[in-house]
Amino acid sequence: MNKTFGQKCKGFLHSWNMALICILIAEFIVFGAKNPKFLRPQLLFNSMNDFMSICIISLFVTFVMITGGIDIQAGSIVGLVSIIIGVTWQDLHFNVWVSVLTAVIAAAACGALSGFFIAYCGVQAMVVTLGGSFLYAGLALLVSTASSTAAYQGITGYPDYFKIIAKAKLFGIIPSQLLIFIGLAVVAYIILHRTKYGRKVFLVGVNQQAAEYSGINSKAVIMSTYMLSALSAAVAGIILTAYLGTSKSDLGSNFTLNIITAVVLGGTLSTGGSGSVVGTALASVIIGLMRFGLPLCFDRRLQNYLDIPVGLLLLGVVIVRSISQNPNVSRIFASRKQQKAA
Repeated sequence: MNKTFGQKCKGFLHSWNMALICILIAEFIVFGAKNPKFLRPQLLFNSMNDFMSICIISLFVTFVMITGGIDIQAGSIVGLVSIIIGVTWQDLHFNVWVSVLTAVIAAAACGALSGFFIAYCGVQAMVVTLGGSFLYAGLALLVSTASSTAAYQGITGYPDYFKIIAKAKLFGIIPSQLLIFIGLAVVAYIILHRTKYGRKVFLVGVNQQAAEYSGINSKAVIMSTYMLSALSAAVAGIILTAYLGTSKSDLGSNFTLNIITAVVLGGTLSTGGSGSVVGTALASVIIGLMRFGLPLCFDRRLQNYLDIPVGLLLLGVVIVRSISQNPNVSRIFASRKQQKAA
């Protein structure tokens, strides 16, 4: 019975990933037909730089949501990481790589703090990460006051050897950000789907109590997923700072909706226990291309309202899933199948 259930889940994920690939192909067909500029490799690859940070964070927020949690603080950690790099480099005269390491350690501490309250204190993940989003955004503003540069201007003047991590291009076309995303997607896939730790993440999401009985330290697993999510936000903050060439405390402040939508659209259940790194990677690219293609191919004024289609997409996925999991709906489809068989 368990084997059959596992095969069904695996088949569903594979079919869902195929559906996402079809949506991705449809975007190229529709947007390309509407405006041929969309299909220009140079323009398309350059547009990816604008949403790769969201894609990177989404990969590891998947871990959090598989355990049955949620992370809405990652965007605030991006801004905190960015401003820590700027202040420690410009005002404390750290080497830029030491500043980066300091920011990564701070991000890991943020993830550990939130994860501790969720895993060991039993506080709801929504409450903790919502509070964390305000706390870390406030800390970012506080750190920015230590800078000699006004917060609204941002800290600039980074050396080229730092900025090149986000601005380099393979063969003069493929941006380094895309390569980093692909590399992290492979790492996330191996960790989640090919290691004992990944199996523990799924088991905790299916039934935390049963996981405990089987000898898994579910609290440590849950806490670790929030640390991984925070570290991915740190990577995104570093890349975004290098790409823009400036540190600001509000970088990433509008990432939350896109991240959660990418994870849910990618096939991760909000209740936990099921999810896919491949699905999240595909979904995040779908959302990124949608945000690029709509204003380019239809109306430039849509640039100011791109959260609307993303929000509708999130609502649509959640509603369809809720309906499909309704026992009454399942019985209706089952009875129809029996009638056709008869």
